[in-house]
Amino acid sequence: MSAQPLAASLVQSVDWLAIAPPTLTAVVGLAVLVADLFLPAGRKAVLGWVSVAGLAASAVLLLPLLGGDRSTFCLTGHARACSYTADHFTVVVQFLVLGGALLAALLSVTNVEDDQQRVPAGEFWFLLLSSAAGAALLPASRDLATLIVALEVASLPAFALVGIRHGDKRSSEAALKFFLSSVTATAVSLMGVSFVYASTGTLYLTQVAQRLPHTDPQLTTLAQTGVVLTLVGFAFKTAAVPFHFWVPDTYVGAPLPVAAYLSVVGKAVGFSGLILVTVVAFPSYAGVWGPALAALAALTMTVGNVGALRQQATRAYSAVRLLAWSSVGQAGYLLVPIAAAGYADDPRKAIGSTVAYALMYAAVNLGAFAVAALVGRTRTANRISDYRGLYAANPAAALLLAFFLLCLAGLPPGVIGLFAKVTVFSAAVDAGLGWLAVVMAVNVVIALFYYLQWTALLFRAPEGEPARHRVPAPLTAALALTGVLGVALSGAPQLVLRFAATGLF
Repeated sequence: MSAQPLAASLVQSVDWLAIAPPTLTAVVGLAVLVADLFLPAGRKAVLGWVSVAGLAASAVLLLPLLGGDRSTFCLTGHARACSYTADHFTVVVQFLVLGGALLAALLSVTNVEDDQQRVPAGEFWFLLLSSAAGAALLPASRDLATLIVALEVASLPAFALVGIRHGDKRSSEAALKFFLSSVTATAVSLMGVSFVYASTGTLYLTQVAQRLPHTDPQLTTLAQTGVVLTLVGFAFKTAAVPFHFWVPDTYVGAPLPVAAYLSVVGKAVGFSGLILVTVVAFPSYAGVWGPALAALAALTMTVGNVGALRQQATRAYSAVRLLAWSSVGQAGYLLVPIAAAGYADDPRKAIGSTVAYALMYAAVNLGAFAVAALVGRTRTANRISDYRGLYAANPAAALLLAFFLLCLAGLPPGVIGLFAKVTVFSAAVDAGLGWLAVVMAVNVVIALFYYLQWTALLFRAPEGEPARHRVPAPLTAALALTGVLGVALSGAPQLVLRFAATGLF
């Protein structure tokens, strides 16, 4: 007689609207992989446009989710113990992920067509969409198992994307370095999660938060070790120093659109996971992760900016390396509000600062990579010196790159960059982390030098005849979208913080 109620309690209804964005992305990825088997070589380009359309449709499916929180895959009788929750935080990060993947896909359409002898189209688009599906799943994950699975679904295809060019030694080496570092991070995270589960008896983030402060005294050391190892694993994913060593070589070895994807979507994955485990699962250990993340933030922004400052303009791939080191420095800024959340009574405002900064960074950094992809079509070495006189060859591209660099530096007319940095700076000051605010201010000054140096080079007289750059339609679309987004946000920067911070968690 008791079997029927037990069986009924195991049957769950699925909220298909809540899970629609990552599900559609995954389905389109599978459809592209199957279609690749039947399309002739001359028709492979259609796969790229199908992928772009699929990502756009997935982003549109986020609109119905703005009305309120939706949860699915929940424990019976525990409304807050769910594996998947589409709240405001989830929707904002999914918008960032799917929007970033869409722009990376636009950059990839031309790249795959130009390099079709070495880059198999079907596999490329399947891997990109699979990674984007995992990245969109992660911010909605509300148990540690789903979190780790989403993290790996986002990461594993990215390894293959980095090394997808046949016969390219740099690409293979970059993929191997990326793979080894990420596997190490996963192993550390899994060990940490297993320790947390052993000490609390649950994987659901809200239940972990409730039980951690009341663990058996004999299991306290196990719980503390689990928390630390879980945080270390996510620090790898965010490219925080000293776990950043894979970034420069990976960005240089990967196809440029893949590097752009990793710089934005890869960071969104790492930081959304870090936010969930710290603020949602481990609030009782804020005294541990708050100071630790503050120290990591200071170290990361300093090492990243100094690394970017040391790039030589005439070195091969120095432009991509500068963007890679710059992304490490930007990761340090992104860590500041998460660290501040460990000291705040209400961490939502601080987390909103991180999400707002991530939205700004995504738009302008993808724009900078789009211009780098344009220049790389004629200057394959992609040196910083190759950008000298870009204004004479392509005024629109030069003005856009100058605007993007000024946004990253936090200087007008890149008001959105200045607004984002002030927001992060305020989060540190409000949390009483004055020393971290000072470190950030010093690093902003260091970054000004190399951003302005690159910007000035764009308008100098070119050496010899300026190289004319033909801009394909997908690349034009990516440049236009990022440019319009950056200008619009600079005109109304408060909209970003309002969108990012309202109703988090």
